[in-house]
Amino acid sequence: MWLAGRGVTGHPQNLLVMERFGYPDHLLASADELVEGQYADRPALRPILDAVLARAGQVGDVTVQTRKTYVSLLTPRRTFAAVRATTRRRVDLGLRLADPPLGGRLEAPRSMGSGAATARIGLASVEEVDAEVERWLRRAYDENA
Repeated sequence: MWLAGRGVTGHPQNLLVMERFGYPDHLLASADELVEGQYADRPALRPILDAVLARAGQVGDVTVQTRKTYVSLLTPRRTFAAVRATTRRRVDLGLRLADPPLGGRLEAPRSMGSGAATARIGLASVEEVDAEVERWLRRAYDENA
């Protein structure tokens, strides 16, 4: 390819190609459109995301970044959690914890967002987004702030 022959590869190459030929729809979508897409086929799970975001807002200065398939929660320094509608019945909350004591509700992570999660909590209802979830969110926030 002409660009590669001139040392332009990887992300810079992709940006130039998209600038010339157009960006994918998910890069042009608003945060609301991305979230709507994530929960379009599972609307009953959307309140779980909203409950997690409300709890996350209680732990510190949280920035919410919406991606195509998940929502990232960031401290001023880096990502500390991710929320993903994993199945039609469950939303997973991935947490970046230094040494997670796996067991109980805290499970080993599967594919979660950016891959930074070291633990996850499966959430099947708004009622499960409780004080324990907020404590884990706070710990992950504090460890990554």
